[in-house]
Amino acid sequence: MNENFEERDEVQATVRRFEQMVASNESAFFDLAEFESIIDHYTTNTQYDKALQACEAAVAQYPFSTELLIDRAQVLAMKGEYTAAATQIEAVALLDPDNPDVAVTRGIIATQRGDFSTAVDFFLGAVERAPDRDDIFFNLGLAYQSWQKYKSAAKYYKQSLRLNLDNDVAVQELLYCLEVSERLEANLDFFRRFTDEDPYSAIAWYNLGQAYYRAADYEKAVSAFEYAILIDNKFYEAHGYLASTYVSQEKYQAAIEEFALSYEKDQPTAEALCNIGECYEKLENWTEARRNYQRSIDINPEMDEAWFGIGIVLNAQERWLEAIHFFRKATTLYDESVEYWLALAAAEYQLGNVVSAVEAYDRATQVAPDNKEGWLNWSIILYEQGNFDGAIDLMRNAVEVQPAEAELYYRLCAYLLAAGRYREAYEVLENALTLDFSKHRLLFDYFPELESQRALARLIDQYRK
Repeated sequence: MNENFEERDEVQATVRRFEQMVASNESAFFDLAEFESIIDHYTTNTQYDKALQACEAAVAQYPFSTELLIDRAQVLAMKGEYTAAATQIEAVALLDPDNPDVAVTRGIIATQRGDFSTAVDFFLGAVERAPDRDDIFFNLGLAYQSWQKYKSAAKYYKQSLRLNLDNDVAVQELLYCLEVSERLEANLDFFRRFTDEDPYSAIAWYNLGQAYYRAADYEKAVSAFEYAILIDNKFYEAHGYLASTYVSQEKYQAAIEEFALSYEKDQPTAEALCNIGECYEKLENWTEARRNYQRSIDINPEMDEAWFGIGIVLNAQERWLEAIHFFRKATTLYDESVEYWLALAAAEYQLGNVVSAVEAYDRATQVAPDNKEGWLNWSIILYEQGNFDGAIDLMRNAVEVQPAEAELYYRLCAYLLAAGRYREAYEVLENALTLDFSKHRLLFDYFPELESQRALARLIDQYRK
């Protein structure tokens, strides 16, 4: 097996041993390097409370270790406890002023505080003292990314990966910066170079696969992930990404088989089972979809996607009353998903629960005011109840939020016509026709009887190119 993965397995085993110690409230011995790897594991996975807990346990065993005191300061900064972090690092600076990690930690605190220029200066100072450390370049990338200077961020993430190809977070952040700055296609060679230099590096093929995946070149992504798996068939993350690539190609059966290989034997993860459930859902195999979603929840009751998935399955079977329970649970676990609120609203409306449906649509438009479905579906309820003025006011709000969305203007025009407010309707229609003439058919989809209105036809003809 690839040395990187052996190392990763060792870290996982050490973390499990530490968590058993915490759970049983007993003391166990860990050497300094083990504590460092535990803390690093938690910070990489943004589990800062656990990272701080590991720092406290480590400092209790090794009270004079400057490395651990520095780790503690960095974790405090990541948790947003800047004053405590600054106090801690200044105490270390008195003991060891030339330690590059003092500058790194000051940089992390400045980044977290939003003082990006100062952060960059600190990190560049650290680079001068330790030019071969990938984590310093990674932090430079993060500072520039937080500053929204994506080109500079990408430059330093690349430097970080040249020194350590096995930093998956750096890969993800680099790909994000390249996407945001629309430079992904032009930078695929950066990832290809690593496979050219070492064709037997599973991680190089895996990273290249991720780059192709993000560039939506799914055929090449499949090939790259297959190479990674060929080199190391226990590369679970590569199996997971290959499965996701198959999902993007709508090859759901192939995806199911790969998701089932994305974890250790007989140790399925909640994420993998939820993904398998979604694939069965796409195949309309409701029984297997629900079974896998439920297994996902059994492992992790906080898995909002799985609760939502069962709701979707029940919804497809027109079992709306049961679906509502699962949709509501999903919104409780993750309140910021417009998809969850829209599904809940639609199910409530199917059962005639108008008040609950309106409340859910209201929440959907708060969560994602730029999602037109919430506004459109909410307005239909008001219109069907004969509340034309309410529907009109709602759509006026919608067009204020999304002034470039033609469909909202056409719907507003339809409601104004229904209310007999013709002059206003024609003004709105002119806006709609200017924005997107081709969508004028929507007006007649909403109200077929409007096709016979000559004044309307004449106005539309004036905008016909």
